[in-house]
Amino acid sequence: MKVLVIGGGGREHAMAWKLSQSPKVTKVFVAPGNGGTALNSKLENVAITDVRELRIWAQAEKISLSVVGPEAPLAAGVVDEFRAHGLRVFGPTQAAAQLESSKAFSKAFMRRHGIPTADYDTFTDPVAAHAFVDRLGAPIVIKADGLAAGKGVVVAMTLKEAHDAVDFMLVDNKYGVTHNEGGARVVIEAFLEGEEASFIVLCDGKNVLALATSQDHKRLKDGDEGPNTGGMGAYSPAPVVTADVHARAMREIILPTIRGMEKDGIPYTGFLYAGLMIDAKGQPKTLEFNCRMGDPETQPILMRLKSDLADVLGAGVDGKLDQIELQWDRRTALGVVMAAHGYPENPRKGDTITGLPADADDAVAFHAGTDLKDGVVSVTGGRVLCVTVLADSVKQAQQRAYDVARNIHFDGAQYRRDIGFRALKG
Repeated sequence: MKVLVIGGGGREHAMAWKLSQSPKVTKVFVAPGNGGTALNSKLENVAITDVRELRIWAQAEKISLSVVGPEAPLAAGVVDEFRAHGLRVFGPTQAAAQLESSKAFSKAFMRRHGIPTADYDTFTDPVAAHAFVDRLGAPIVIKADGLAAGKGVVVAMTLKEAHDAVDFMLVDNKYGVTHNEGGARVVIEAFLEGEEASFIVLCDGKNVLALATSQDHKRLKDGDEGPNTGGMGAYSPAPVVTADVHARAMREIILPTIRGMEKDGIPYTGFLYAGLMIDAKGQPKTLEFNCRMGDPETQPILMRLKSDLADVLGAGVDGKLDQIELQWDRRTALGVVMAAHGYPENPRKGDTITGLPADADDAVAFHAGTDLKDGVVSVTGGRVLCVTVLADSVKQAQQRAYDVARNIHFDGAQYRRDIGFRALKG
């Protein structure tokens, strides 16, 4: 069968790479794809991003199964468009994707359905927002209400940082983010102590299937210093998600969310990502929901997945996830993100990339912000590559990933040297 992966980042490269391994898949298309998917002879890029145009192309090409990677096409209603024309697609509808596309919708939903999360309030008025910051004090979290490519959250450790973030997002609207009714809006919430983990599941409207646990590294620099980013690396499994934490997350967060969406008349299908904060007592609270797999968590998770991804996604579309049991490689997978000069504020484009390794079963440099032109791969975005490996331990995976990363070169490349440090410390 022919399969379409919608998106052009590292997550989509990993999905396409994994789908191409299925004996049932004859061709994997990626729309629009990137330099890495262009380099892979098993994959073919499709230079279409418009939802309607892509649907028309998918019908003409007789695509059997589509999966949506990033948030923007979900928020634009790509699943609704495909389904309305009889195409099988795995992902949430535009209405369901509000769990990610509107922080205010998500927080109100959690409050309504008793899902553990931080206390919060929502503001369009800067004066009221500043007053709330002063009342709550620091540390405090400021979130742009809308899609900001993973960069719309400021964890402010001082009042000045918090007030600056309010001005940046609400007064100046530097992210250009608008919530569903237009204009800038922020969610301001209490700071939660603990350790973060990524909890990602597949949903078919009724049934839920948990993926392997993982942990992302959001800060730009070693030791979790510097600004928040879309993610500088990840590994799987995550020791912080113990069997007890896993059971609590399913019981207190994931299942109530799926039941709550159904109760609200918005049945949820697709990937659901709960960003968890796990306190010292092992109590998980929800930091945020994403309506997709995480990036860069997808890369190590899919490297560990031994099951046929095409079968899994097909079961998700057909409402049969209860018939699937996932098989995992026992080894640790770890991915190191190599980012462009100036990332996250002002990533530089155009730098040539050299030293890229050939794909191996246990080591792949997944592409995100790259382009292939006349045989030359160059930088087109902030997060450029995610060097992902499998090894018998976190330490060995870490060493191997950095051995690979050191041989890849582009001017101004920046990456953390401590991905996986929490697992080693633990």
